[in-house]
Amino acid sequence: MNTEGKKLVIYFSHTGENYNVGVIEKGNTHIIADMIADETSADRFEIEPAKPYPRNYNECIDIAKKELNANARPAIKGDIAIEDYDVIFIGYPNWWGEVPMCVYTFIEKHDWTGKTVIPFITHEGSGMGGTDRNIANACKGANVAVGKGLAVQGKVAQTNQSSARQSVKRWLQGLGF
Repeated sequence: MNTEGKKLVIYFSHTGENYNVGVIEKGNTHIIADMIADETSADRFEIEPAKPYPRNYNECIDIAKKELNANARPAIKGDIAIEDYDVIFIGYPNWWGEVPMCVYTFIEKHDWTGKTVIPFITHEGSGMGGTDRNIANACKGANVAVGKGLAVQGKVAQTNQSSARQSVKRWLQGLGF
């Protein structure tokens, strides 16, 4: 796996009411994304839905579940030229064993040929849940680190950041960064 070259951390993260951590102003995945970017000197890009998910947990999961069932591709704000990068970390919360649909919207806008893609997620008990294979299928032409992604419990990201940071550091070292 290529660990050299220009690096980018792309992530989607939800704020507001989250399962197991209450109301948060900085999303679980955002916290881990910042740690990865800090450790690797990577640039950052946040995937933001054009219509933000509701801050209320039940309202958010209702909409996200409808998007999943419809295989929707909700519009997103902004973009970044991934062709300028060699190694791309992609982070997201695990929603029902799947990547949030807005992340697919971003992925499908780009040519991933020759990129090294490394997934990372936050979750509340499901781990990667096979989402790394879904990322590999979506990022056509990329070398995706299936089975080598990082899964951090959201509660740990929020309430024990020193432990989360140590997990990030160990994971990156194990990948050769």
